[in-house]
Amino acid sequence: MAILNRFQDIISANINAIIDKMEDPEKMIDQYLRDMMEDLAEVKQNTAGVMAEETKSKRLVDENEAEVMKYTNFAKKAIESGNDDDARVFLAKKQELEDIGTGLAKSYASAHENASKMRQMHDKLASDIEKLRGRRSMIKAQMSVADTQEKLNDVSDSIGKTKGAMSAFQRMEEKASRRLDEANAMSELNQEPEDPAKSLEEKYTSQGSAAVEDELSRLKDELGK
Repeated sequence: MAILNRFQDIISANINAIIDKMEDPEKMIDQYLRDMMEDLAEVKQNTAGVMAEETKSKRLVDENEAEVMKYTNFAKKAIESGNDDDARVFLAKKQELEDIGTGLAKSYASAHENASKMRQMHDKLASDIEKLRGRRSMIKAQMSVADTQEKLNDVSDSIGKTKGAMSAFQRMEEKASRRLDEANAMSELNQEPEDPAKSLEEKYTSQGSAAVEDELSRLKDELGK
């Protein structure tokens, strides 16, 4: 029976240790659970057959023992009746049945051992499946919390980046304003101071032109022009 060949592996398996070694428990745990469910279905199917075989073997042993006891009693009665030859026949039959009983006992012992192993595997698999389901629920809940935390972290990072961008923009705006103020101040410093004489120059330049006109008229009068 193929399932009995995996008896030691199934019995010795530590479900918690197996889960802890999984690289991606959330995905792998479902596949492992499916495998265990298949094993459990196979164990159930085979266990029913093995238990039926055990029951049959036990019945044959009991029937054989009853036959042995029956011929033992017949031999006693034959001896009590003084029929030793009859007693020998009954004892020969008894020994024949005892030889058969030895084989039946071995068959029963083997069937009983197999049935015991099958029941152990069934109980172990059923227990491991329940543990696995419990761990799966816990792991999925933890992964859900982790996903939510990652999303919150992403939102926080985005907010942080937005704040950083606004801060950088404000710094650039302040820097631009400062440069403009500095440029305006430099422009004022580069202007030459106003010369009072220059501001009066036009006034007196226009007066000089009038004097020339007067002198021109005077000369014309002298020349009779």
